[in-house]
Amino acid sequence: MTAAYDRLWGEGFVVSRVGAGTFVSDHLPRVAHNAPDRQPTGPLRARPVWESVSLATGFAREARYDFRTGLPDATLFPYGAWRRLIARHMVPEAPGRGVYGHPAGHARLREAIARHVGISRGVQALPEDVVITNGTQQALDIIARVILEPGDVIAVEAPGYMPPDMLFRSLGLAVRGVRVDRQGLDVAALPETARLVYVTPSHQYPLGMAMSLQRRLALLSWADAHNAAIVEDDYDSEFRFGGRPIEPLQTLDRNGRVIYVGSFSKTMLPTLRLGFVVAPPALRDAVYKAKYVTDWHSALPAQGALAEFIDQGGFARHIRKLRSVYEKRHHLIRAILARDFDKQLEVVPSAAGLHLTALVLEPYAHHTPTIVRRAADLGVEVHELSQVAARAKGQ
Repeated sequence: MTAAYDRLWGEGFVVSRVGAGTFVSDHLPRVAHNAPDRQPTGPLRARPVWESVSLATGFAREARYDFRTGLPDATLFPYGAWRRLIARHMVPEAPGRGVYGHPAGHARLREAIARHVGISRGVQALPEDVVITNGTQQALDIIARVILEPGDVIAVEAPGYMPPDMLFRSLGLAVRGVRVDRQGLDVAALPETARLVYVTPSHQYPLGMAMSLQRRLALLSWADAHNAAIVEDDYDSEFRFGGRPIEPLQTLDRNGRVIYVGSFSKTMLPTLRLGFVVAPPALRDAVYKAKYVTDWHSALPAQGALAEFIDQGGFARHIRKLRSVYEKRHHLIRAILARDFDKQLEVVPSAAGLHLTALVLEPYAHHTPTIVRRAADLGVEVHELSQVAARAKGQ
């Protein structure tokens, strides 16, 4: 009720008299009787590319049994520790004291990330190489703005992660899908004119295989020969359940062609929207500036909390806990699929990540949409590849 009176007073419909009350104003503001047309019509038009972008993320419904890709188990998040850390960075004495920060992000978090990826992944990074972003999607947006011009060719995996595909097209880039096989991206199929290649080598999205060492070296050689850049999205690399970890492309790179991208969406929570770029020195200042003109910087209290969480060892303990839980679930699901669905599904070999991909065998393949709908009706949510993966034309 108070809010309603405040709004009426603020818009001049009522006046207040001390000791008497609130009355309708004698001088009511003029209100247009013809309300503006709020239908999707009018003189303004969005660029045609936006008609091809879908907001359907595949997460519209809650599920009793949730097997959709990219979702960590939110019940495993350390809510108590996180609340305490956030509280420490939401007081007047917290670093920054309410002023804008550096576009690259919280200095302590950049130091913590450089140290963490160096120890856990062998990534060569100084704190000044690290730029904090609002998840992987913003990291890719910044990189594309820094390196590419409208009309430039960018190569992506096909099938591949759909949101970046839509992002690149919205920037006016010529997106070329490149097939993948059991060794990852087929380097021999890369278009000669590609100026940038976007790959997920540790856990190919969505199929799940890791790019072989031979292919990684071939991709680096190709980039050198064609003066191209590589964006390495190292998502899910913390969750490897068997075999020898293969070095990141960034570690193998000797010529500064790889831009390394990481995210805390799977290790922490997607809703935190925290990711990062490790930029080669030649691009570092431009990446700072691209982040600045995009949104100045990501939320500093969450960055400060995450920096403390990493520095105090909480993040490493959290990862060890998650890896143990997810490894058991990974093996359990593989065993059940092999035991009960060997005639209907072919599981794509994978030793990492939070999801498994299974290909529907004939004669059941054309029933896939119906199977997905029937599963949803029973409270079981899975992703059909066409829901979450971009494909090359003709695939």
